Amino acid sequence: MPYFRERGTIRARGPTDTLRVAFAGTFSATLEPSVRAQLGVPCDVILTDEASAASRLADVDVLVTLAFTREMGAAAKRLKLVQVPGAGLDRIDRSAVPLGTALANVYGHEVGIAEYVLGAMLASTRGVVRLDAALREGRWESQWAVGSTPPPPWAELAGKTLGILGYGRIGHALARRALAFDMTVCAIRRDVARSRADGLALLGGLEALDEVLRRADYLTVTLSLNEATRGLLSARELGLMKVRGASAPDEISARDRLRCVPRRVGARTRQPGRGTRTDRAGPRLRPDRPRSGVVGGLSRLRGL
Repeated sequence: MPYFRERGTIRARGPTDTLRVAFAGTFSATLEPSVRAQLGVPCDVILTDEASAASRLADVDVLVTLAFTREMGAAAKRLKLVQVPGAGLDRIDRSAVPLGTALANVYGHEVGIAEYVLGAMLASTRGVVRLDAALREGRWESQWAVGSTPPPPWAELAGKTLGILGYGRIGHALARRALAFDMTVCAIRRDVARSRADGLALLGGLEALDEVLRRADYLTVTLSLNEATRGLLSARELGLMKVRGASAPDEISARDRLRCVPRRVGARTRQPGRGTRTDRAGPRLRPDRPRSGVVGGLSRLRGL
């Protein structure tokens, strides 16, 4: 007889008690084949979009979704688990999750994000975008090119300072790689006692934010969006950095809005930045110049 886990206990599932799993949203639906392959019990699978998910939840046991609303909570009569296929819970109305229903998120993507941030810094420092554009136009901009004025010597990551706001799994993975490039790393997190300052020049709480910003040549934001972090960076904080006019990183909550930086900074973030990279949303500001700046690795990770 099949079994399932409920609130820390195991109870038998009857022959007519079929597990019903719903996947709400485009991204969640892409996970259906791999999830189904891992299930050891018979189940019914429902694929739906987020807008109409509430009308399908009356007899659903498990919901895989990036968003959960009060309408969903009111419609879910036998929901046992809300599984978020990502780290961030900023689109989950926790107060709407029915009593006795488990809420879970995932991790394991920190290596890919850390590698992306390092790649973005390298692309910015070495002018990859500019060089690619020049080569496509038939110009070979190199210190070794014959018959052309050589560009200035390349800047290097070695010796530069990386500021990490949010020293969780992503922050740790990024720090290890940055240290391998001989960078100086400063980081902040809410619970400093949970981390060892392995090779870091500075590890502190939110009170160290200004100091990290002053030191940083590059800044990455890898913290969750919540009431404690919303509006953490404003014009004053960005003004502390070595490069003025830098764009704030922008990848959070469906990649279509920037909540970490208040909208009042919008005019500032549209100014041409140096060595700046925004991630997937917002204005893309000259990622090709070998200067310091803000590297957008803004990701939703539990805990600062």
